[in-house]
Amino acid sequence: MSQDIQALQAALRAFAQERDWEQFHSPKNLAAALSVEAAELLEHFQWLSEEQSRNMPAEKRAQAADEVADVLLYALQLADKLGIDPLDAAWKKLGTNGEKYPVERARGRSTKYTEL
Repeated sequence: MSQDIQALQAALRAFAQERDWEQFHSPKNLAAALSVEAAELLEHFQWLSEEQSRNMPAEKRAQAADEVADVLLYALQLADKLGIDPLDAAWKKLGTNGEKYPVERARGRSTKYTEL
């Protein structure tokens, strides 16, 4: 696992321990919090056109960045609680997606793999 990821997870553990929040950080609660933060990220794009979503003003982009950080932090906490190496899991998933979406069939298409 990346030393950066390990350091961030250790900092998150310390942050929670200092506040006696570990009691609330069950995998179920962390997954729920992750979902809420993902919804808060989505809120920044609600009602925007495709073009507007690609060219957000700096202030809006900074707000979205805060939500991206929240999503990442909860995902890392959940992975830590479950003993999952998030980078290893991500690389494996990328490989699986490559098999499910071969370039020759998926290029330029948004079709689900079951319909390719």
